[in-house]
Amino acid sequence: MARADEAAVLQLYRTLSAQRRHEIAAASSPELRSRLVRIERELAMDRSPGAMAAVLTDSREIQAPHLGLIDAAFEQVAAGKPTRLLLTMPPRHGKSRRAARWAPLWYLRRRPEHRVMIASYSSDLADDHGRWIRDAILNYGPQIGVSLRPGSSAANRFDLAGTEGGAVMAGVGGGLTGKGAHLAVVDDPIKDAAEASSPTMRKRLWEWWQAVLLTRIEPGGSVILIQTRWDEDDLAGRVLADEGDRWTVIDLPALALSEDDALGRPIGTALWPERYDTDALAEIRRSVGERVWWSLYMQQPRPQDGGVWQWPWITNNRISAAQFRGIDLARIVVAVDPAGGESAVGDETGIVAAANDREGHLYVLDDRSGNRGADAWGREACLLAIELRADAIVVESNYGGDMTRQILQQAWQELQREQRTENLLMPAVLPVTAKHGKRLRAEPIAQLYEQGRVHHVGEWPTLEQQMVTWVAGMDSPDRMDAAVHALTQLADPQISGATPLPYSDRRLRARR
Repeated sequence: MARADEAAVLQLYRTLSAQRRHEIAAASSPELRSRLVRIERELAMDRSPGAMAAVLTDSREIQAPHLGLIDAAFEQVAAGKPTRLLLTMPPRHGKSRRAARWAPLWYLRRRPEHRVMIASYSSDLADDHGRWIRDAILNYGPQIGVSLRPGSSAANRFDLAGTEGGAVMAGVGGGLTGKGAHLAVVDDPIKDAAEASSPTMRKRLWEWWQAVLLTRIEPGGSVILIQTRWDEDDLAGRVLADEGDRWTVIDLPALALSEDDALGRPIGTALWPERYDTDALAEIRRSVGERVWWSLYMQQPRPQDGGVWQWPWITNNRISAAQFRGIDLARIVVAVDPAGGESAVGDETGIVAAANDREGHLYVLDDRSGNRGADAWGREACLLAIELRADAIVVESNYGGDMTRQILQQAWQELQREQRTENLLMPAVLPVTAKHGKRLRAEPIAQLYEQGRVHHVGEWPTLEQQMVTWVAGMDSPDRMDAAVHALTQLADPQISGATPLPYSDRRLRARR
């Protein structure tokens, strides 16, 4: 076969499906097969940063689903799609090694004519990334198809041979005059808690972001910001507040918090269980404390002070399901705070179950809140009431009037037709008309928490985070409102605004 013909055949081979390539390789001569193996390596390296890392390190480089999300962002940029990506995730989960080292190296292989900018909280850290990429080009250059221009091999800036492409590294706050970039990767822009808590440092970082970094992006260029959250007003917080609608946001807490988790994890599932399983994360949580846990690990920073609830009031009085089994209960209620009311936070419907005992202690039993329409929340509230044998469903009616009662009655009737009500009486529907402000309703319940009279049975991460981060003047989230309604009804129905007549059907007999 002529050399030109052979080159054409090998080029065609690259365009075939994996199955077809496998069939051709199986039928090829040993000499041709060795050439096809080299092509397969090249195709694998083209696929993603993680795939290239696996090939070059003989699969020693770490891989994980969350790192695949970083790969996907760089693949999109390399395909010519301008990208603004904010990815938040915990420390020690491989983000810097993938996002600031392997991925830029892969990007330069795919787009050697482009310039990459890498910024971190200090020039030393940024230079470490640059030094790693430079050394990788020196070590793997023949395999990845790029090399350094002679005389251009500084850790903080280098150029590629035969092209205008290359990389520049800088610490945030440093100058970048005259240095443009098709792709800017900002990795860990905040050094520590002291820097994150300083309004001056946060303002300086934001000014650098606006006036320096963003002005260096070439037309059609991309920016990838990857960080661990430190403060509500850190760089990620500012981006979300000022430009959030223009950014793709991927939030990866150490433990999944919601049903729409970026990786599709069930709630409570660890981000990287092979390295940090739930037991390891629990130990980290005990070691670092609640504030650090919720900001650095769960990507949910909370206000420094002024909150109505405090973490110890919840954590010090939490009980297990086993401890709860021996408690003699007086009442169980489900409370609903429909979406679309006073709160605009998350636009969820709060559905929280609670109980009280005969000694005056209160128990948060379940949180079934979520983004649900009227039919869905009515059904979910009734199902929870059936499961727990609740005697009442407390529902805020400020914004729904009699409609909320109708929704619950229709949901119950539908469950009766499905024979799912277990022959139970329908719980009493107790409409709550919130006559007082959010803080006036919340503070008496917070005082009960402080007195150690409220116990969470198990952990309800999203509800608890909403409680400890809420301060007066903020819109109150629906989960928290539902919990306040339930606990208020159990602690003092007169205050709750829902005061049913005494039950005449003995539904509370032998409660437990």
